[in-house]
Amino acid sequence: MREWCERDFPVDVQLAEYQRLLGYPPGHVMEGRPRELAQWAVEWYAAHGRPWLYARELDSAAANPAGVVLDGESFQSEALRDRFTRTQAGGAVLAAVSAGIEIEAEAQRLWRAERPDEYYFLEVLGSAIVERLAYIAGSRLCQWAEPLKLAVLPHDSPGYPSWDIGEQVRLLALLKRAALPGPLEALESGALTPKKSLLAVYPIAPATAQVRRLTDMQPCDNCRLPGCQYRRPTYSVNAKALRKWAGERLTLHPTEDGGFEASFRYDGTTCTNMGRALAFDYRVKLGPRNEGFPIEQQECAPAAGNTGYQSMCRYLEQGDKLLAAIAEERAELGSTLAEAVGKRRPAAAAGCYCEPASRDHKWGLVLQTLHYALHESPETGIPQ
Repeated sequence: MREWCERDFPVDVQLAEYQRLLGYPPGHVMEGRPRELAQWAVEWYAAHGRPWLYARELDSAAANPAGVVLDGESFQSEALRDRFTRTQAGGAVLAAVSAGIEIEAEAQRLWRAERPDEYYFLEVLGSAIVERLAYIAGSRLCQWAEPLKLAVLPHDSPGYPSWDIGEQVRLLALLKRAALPGPLEALESGALTPKKSLLAVYPIAPATAQVRRLTDMQPCDNCRLPGCQYRRPTYSVNAKALRKWAGERLTLHPTEDGGFEASFRYDGTTCTNMGRALAFDYRVKLGPRNEGFPIEQQECAPAAGNTGYQSMCRYLEQGDKLLAAIAEERAELGSTLAEAVGKRRPAAAAGCYCEPASRDHKWGLVLQTLHYALHESPETGIPQ
């Protein structure tokens, strides 16, 4: 890939992301007038929007003391400089995405026509479109880089915390050495027009163990690419707990094919019989990283020497049939680790294993800890 561009293609905005940008809480169901406005905005864009994206592999890219040098032009971004130096990145891709000028023109027309509700829903949809286009660009880069044994680092853009937005003018000039598929200009302030647009620099580094251990090597939080091993999921427990469990309860052994064999110890108590102590061992076998860590084996059984399970009320009723049911529960087999972690699970906090919901909840904790250790936590000392 030296460059690629796309335009006028369907952009499937995720409803959850659109609602988040509109300010609704997770899980909210829009009804009545808001639902009508959201549906209208999506249908308007499907009929009239003209999104586009463009990306070009730069001829040269390197760090310098003040920031980075891209195709001979110096830019002052501390984040990019640090990523280049820490990963020995030797290249970069410069990208631009835009929801198109049409949606901005229509939003301005609605505002002048004193239709603020329609204006707001279309304006926010434009932001959601840009997020989705950034996802598409990132997924294209991931697909291109993986066979070449390259790693795509998270992008940085003028206006982000470590990069003065004023440099957007020069960055766009660098990009416009080639013809873009749509109109895009930068004001003296650095703001882009159309405003529903984004410039991004993605450093490219060798896919080494050092690169994969960096905690900032995760791209867009809103990525929805099925099976994407680069995605950072939303964990149901906080990072402090996951870090502690990864260090104290999880053991990982790399396999020859690039996967891992993992074991995890879960300690809990029964809900009756005065809270007898329980200990269960989990074992998971993951396939190769470059396939998204597919789950090839999963097992759960009482830890050797622990008999607390015999005091669980369901065990008293069912005996070893309960243990057999626990052993047969392998719902995640065949899924990638990211898919399994992203699965919605019941919020069952019971420490026992009597009910399927409680057991599914515990599998979620195990898999989240495993994902955290492989992607987020250099403290564990895991070879990645």
